[in-house]
Amino acid sequence: MTTEAAVRDPSVRPEPSRLYRWIVLLFISLAMLGNYYVYDCIAPIADLLVKQLHFSNADIGLLQAIYSIPNVFMVLVGGMIVDRIGTRKAIFIFGTLCLLGAALTVASPTLAVMASGRLVFGLGAESLIVAVTTAVAKWFRGKELSFAFGINLMIARLGTWLAQNSPTWAQPAYSSWRNPLLIAVGFGTLCVIGAVLYWIFEVRAEHKYSLAQASSTDKVVFKDILRFGRSYWYIVALCIVFYSAIFPFETFAIKFFMDAHHTSRELGGFLVSILTAFTMFGTPVFGLFADKIGKRALLMMFGSLLLIPVYLMMGYTNISLYVPMAMMGVAFSLIPAVMWPSVAYIVEQPKLGTAYGLMTMIQNIGLAGFNLLVGWANDHSAASAAHPEGYRMGMWIFSILGFLGVLFAFLLRQRETGPHGHGLETITAKSAAAA
Repeated sequence: MTTEAAVRDPSVRPEPSRLYRWIVLLFISLAMLGNYYVYDCIAPIADLLVKQLHFSNADIGLLQAIYSIPNVFMVLVGGMIVDRIGTRKAIFIFGTLCLLGAALTVASPTLAVMASGRLVFGLGAESLIVAVTTAVAKWFRGKELSFAFGINLMIARLGTWLAQNSPTWAQPAYSSWRNPLLIAVGFGTLCVIGAVLYWIFEVRAEHKYSLAQASSTDKVVFKDILRFGRSYWYIVALCIVFYSAIFPFETFAIKFFMDAHHTSRELGGFLVSILTAFTMFGTPVFGLFADKIGKRALLMMFGSLLLIPVYLMMGYTNISLYVPMAMMGVAFSLIPAVMWPSVAYIVEQPKLGTAYGLMTMIQNIGLAGFNLLVGWANDHSAASAAHPEGYRMGMWIFSILGFLGVLFAFLLRQRETGPHGHGLETITAKSAAAA
């Protein structure tokens, strides 16, 4: 059949080459890198916001929480938008919102304006993650899916690592609260650049390959949400408690290290970045491992178990901070590498954007609530360099979340090893390819 005929008949088009798929992954991951940098730019300047703008711990918690608050509603809508208009348009729209939010955050020193910027950024950022996650599933489902998710997260978390270490590589900027936020605006442009490059490559693929026709514009019906099944909801529950134990901790971690363990800002940022460095390299490795052996619920149980002791180690002992941060790094590498791809095996492709949107929506309820709760707990307990014991209430909150993670992962494994399982414990990349 001629090339012209192949263009008219998508059924005879070849699949994209492996190289083409990985180039596409690189571009959408570039957008994620910018997204993650902007999200994590607040923690390194927390003490500057206190000293120069007279913000309280609750104010700092608000700057992170307000990012999540609109996503209690918006991210589900964002997932439906992804299913409705396709990944490339959604990634561009949400990436543009990320850049606008970063610019607004640095526009004024008043809490109201900065919080408004974080709100606009949040409107785009979580929906961008949903769109990118859906795109990865679209291009890699039935192939190296968990590994591709791992690579995507590795590149994205390079943004986090750069933000956490910015007190070192951009040290002169930290004389003022504003300069680090201007750097964040520069990284925010990557959200748009990556979106444009992905758009170009997907349009090109529509004329050459069959995979590009897999996007769905089916109408999303709300009652479909009720049909996602119990395994899906166990994963959602694990998602809430796991991320609520990680990201609100990161919000206050550098300040906690400085006050309770007498580190410098540079060392505090480096310690938090250890967590990110583990995920950058560990997530693809664990993703490849999960593709090879299955056992996804079991792996999530193990990752959750690691979280339980780490916060109490930091709150009550003088053990080297490298030990609990390394344990957290393993957990933060393992669980996302397995959790997000697992949804693609449980929910059908046309509803995948909605499923990821709903999952992220509920996750953001936890992030908003626990950022506010821990900020309140620190203020209530008078947590400071003069009273480092005040941080212990927050450490207990995080440890309890680790226990709940083990519980939900156990329930997921119990479900998936029974008659209603979806193959999370048995499906491997080799078996999926054979099927």
